[in-house]
Amino acid sequence: MLPLVRAGTPAADRLLAKLNGRLAAMEALDTAPYRVRVKKLFGKALAPGDVVARILQDVRAKGDRALFDYAHRIDGVKLNARTLRVSPKEIKAGYQRTPKEVRDALKLTAHRIAEYQQMILPSHVPPQSGCCGPEGVRVGLAWSPLRRAGLYVPGGTAAYPSSVLHNALPAMVAGVKELAIATPCGPDGKVSDGVLAACEILGLGEVYRIGGAQAIGALAYGTASIKRVDKIVGPGNLFVMLAKRAVFGHVDIDMLAGPSEVLILADKTANPAWVAADLLAQAEHDVLASCVLLTDSLKVATAVQAEVMRQLATLPRREIADAAIRDWGAVVVTQDLKAAVALANELAPEHLEIHTAKPEKRISELRTAGAIFLGPHATEPLGDYLAGPSHTLPTGGTARAFSGVSVYTFLRRTSLIAADAKGLKALAPAIEALARAEGLEAHRRAVAVRNQ
Repeated sequence: MLPLVRAGTPAADRLLAKLNGRLAAMEALDTAPYRVRVKKLFGKALAPGDVVARILQDVRAKGDRALFDYAHRIDGVKLNARTLRVSPKEIKAGYQRTPKEVRDALKLTAHRIAEYQQMILPSHVPPQSGCCGPEGVRVGLAWSPLRRAGLYVPGGTAAYPSSVLHNALPAMVAGVKELAIATPCGPDGKVSDGVLAACEILGLGEVYRIGGAQAIGALAYGTASIKRVDKIVGPGNLFVMLAKRAVFGHVDIDMLAGPSEVLILADKTANPAWVAADLLAQAEHDVLASCVLLTDSLKVATAVQAEVMRQLATLPRREIADAAIRDWGAVVVTQDLKAAVALANELAPEHLEIHTAKPEKRISELRTAGAIFLGPHATEPLGDYLAGPSHTLPTGGTARAFSGVSVYTFLRRTSLIAADAKGLKALAPAIEALARAEGLEAHRRAVAVRNQ
């Protein structure tokens, strides 16, 4: 059952505190199946963060050997230096086995993503005077792409060919020349045909059949078979997310993009069946997925609660969705929409849908969402697939500080500074004063010598 509470009550406070602490709660994962599996793998109980640290340490020390060992122990697949990388023949065969309607949908998706990323691609700002003065001192900005990026494509309980497009195309439009894809395979060593089809469509040939924290370690540190990257992007499960956080500093990362989440802001005009469908669209991703409704209408709240249970009964991934709505779902009835907006900003969701009479009115009030979906027809799956902006977005409340993947993710900003003699002379007294104040005499002299 999807929990229903009134804002301001102790029950609501407890539920919201739980949702706000979702990332910490996930890190403290301690279920019986988890304990059994970890003990089998490592011989003792380890928290998820310790599991990730152990795997990363092994990958850094042993390289390929650790990759093959963990692939066998965790995923049940036997790999070696020859089979780790997916061959061009396999990629093409995967494309050919993918149904034509799926290939066509992937091509349409690719076109829309590329078009959107081209639209937002920033331009160089040549050095110019006037913005900061004085005359003779010119400043600007140059953008340059990263050299090499690693793209993680999930493939655990489901495969996501769309993630190839949503991660790779922003990088390609930005001008990144080298893209390495890591994605889990099954015990038979096969990678999803859909994922391979997406790679073929984009002409991506560097694909490795490896997943989990070990894949992140390989991309971050490099091995004999996988060259290290400059940045790792892409969503993943808890262990992938923790691994990305752990390697930050060795490489850059996009954000903490873990188990999916949606928050829906609704008033009395909302369609309960549509709202329920969108909540379940997130719940079916993962047992750790979060799906929350904030509404000022008790009638809508109770109708959505009932509709979720009705629709859940026929979902193929019912067990996963049921666990998600039970553990990480909520319907919160607020006094008014202003209170609902305040709660939405506090929770900082990955996806935020607005099912109200005038959704555009709320845009300026909502400051901490990964992506905002305006109106009842802008269902979150539209963003997952075809809208255009990347579906790789910050989760676990990290949308307070992080943004989704885009061309900006793969670009470096470089300041441009130019000056002539007159311009430097005009600023010299202030520069010298600051240099003296900071005790940096060589700094002062570097300016003074030009003005003698």
